[in-house]
Amino acid sequence: MKLNWVFKPFDALSLQELYALLRLRSEVFVVEQNCVFLDMDDKDQHCHHLLGYKGDLLAAYTRIVPRGVSYDEYASIGRVVTSPQVRGEGRGRELMEESIRRLHELYGVVPIKIGAQLYLKAFYNSLGFEQCGEVYDEDGIDHIPMLRFDV
Repeated sequence: MKLNWVFKPFDALSLQELYALLRLRSEVFVVEQNCVFLDMDDKDQHCHHLLGYKGDLLAAYTRIVPRGVSYDEYASIGRVVTSPQVRGEGRGRELMEESIRRLHELYGVVPIKIGAQLYLKAFYNSLGFEQCGEVYDEDGIDHIPMLRFDV
């Protein structure tokens, strides 16, 4: 069963959608990964939000970040998260493929830069991203900068 996608700018999100995406991000990034950080970083208001529903469950989410918000020269995909309830179903790949497609619809076929958790390097490599810098610590988790060039 494919996910039902909702794609909206911040100001068009319903209160229920906003609550669901913030809850999922908190569930995974704060509780599951045991990482104390300020998730609400004042970038959400500038982004489009991609929500993937499996029935009533918010199963997958990303925010599509315009150039100049996270990186001066690049658009980005951030806060990539899938619900623990759908792990092992290939939803991460489906989410990233849809995110790349939506980013290209918004901004054209442009390079995409992400900050990836190091343990997911092979996953992002399989989606066309290549490491473009050194490992860095972000909130106690090793990350790497990665770029995907489609042009």
